[in-house]
Amino acid sequence: MDTMTALADPVRRQVVELLADEERTAGEIGERFAIAQPSMSRHLRVLREAGVVSVRADGNRRIYSLNPRPLEEIEGWAARHLEKWHRKFDRLGSYLDQMGAAELDAKNRGT
Repeated sequence: MDTMTALADPVRRQVVELLADEERTAGEIGERFAIAQPSMSRHLRVLREAGVVSVRADGNRRIYSLNPRPLEEIEGWAARHLEKWHRKFDRLGSYLDQMGAAELDAKNRGT
């Protein structure tokens, strides 16, 4: 599963936000959500398979931590698309300015 698909679910996004502060055990993560343990395990598995989180064993506990690389890739993707939209809005703004100036010029010539 790719990163964006993994993060499409609001519970998984909240898990990412939780892990942004510090690593946590599966139990600590599960305590924060009002969902069944198998559902939380499934969410954690999806995040792990997408590479968004890493897990390590500490005795009987599983410690989850955030892997920032996939999030950085999304940030880069979003930045590229944001640049395109800024250019389009800049062109639209220039066009509207020209239209307004032409309308004002036509109005002034008519008076």
